[in-house]
Amino acid sequence: MTASPSLSRSLCAVPGSGWIARDIARGPDTIRYALVILLTVLVPAVKTWGLVALALTALAAVPAMFVLPIAIPQG
Repeated sequence: MTASPSLSRSLCAVPGSGWIARDIARGPDTIRYALVILLTVLVPAVKTWGLVALALTALAAVPAMFVLPIAIPQG
């Protein structure tokens, strides 16, 4: 099952991460690059601010973790 065209258009229209969504739609290898970039940003943040940066990153990932169990059975 693919995403609806209006959903993909709205994801690509987000200013901060729209280019990542467009790149992932073109080729699945770009998600690996996005994860490497995220990790590269996270390591200095944890080094600078400590566990606060790690906790805020985990807090930001909570909505994705709620959506993931719903999205897996739907294919």
